[in-house]
Amino acid sequence: MAGTPPSLTARALRLLSQREHSRAELERKLARFEETPGTLAKVLDGLAAKDFINEGRVVDSVVHRRSAKLGAARIRQELQAKGLEPEAVAQAVWALRGSEVERARAIWRKKFGAPPADAAERGKQMRFLVSRGFGGDTVQKVVSGAEDD
Repeated sequence: MAGTPPSLTARALRLLSQREHSRAELERKLARFEETPGTLAKVLDGLAAKDFINEGRVVDSVVHRRSAKLGAARIRQELQAKGLEPEAVAQAVWALRGSEVERARAIWRKKFGAPPADAAERGKQMRFLVSRGFGGDTVQKVVSGAEDD
C-alpha cells in the first residue's frame, strides 16, 4: 500500500482539508496527476455533488481571511485568480465597499499611527494603502485624516 500513489479523490480531499478551493484551482493543481482524460472532471463532479467544492464558501473564506489586511481591489484580484464566477466576485466586492474606509483606517493606524509629517511621508503612506488594494478616494480620506466617511 505504501508504494501506490494517492488517488485523485484523495489528493483533492487533502487539498480541501487545508482550505477551501474552487473547482478551477483543483483542476489546475491536480491536472498533472490525471492518467486517463476525463477522470479528473468526474472526481470533481462527485466532490461538487457532495458539496465538498462550494464556490460560495470559497468566496466567503477569502473575504474573511483577507479583508482585515486588503482592500476590495486586491480581494477582487484574488477571487478572479481562483476562477470564480464574475457575479459572485462582483457581489463580494460590492459588500466590501461599505467597510472600505474603516478597514483602510485600521490598517493605516496599525502601520503608521500618525499623520504624515511631510510630502515624502504622505507619499509613502498613500503608496502603502494603494498597494494593499484600497481605492484613491479611500486613501485620500485616510491619509488626510478626514473622519467624515
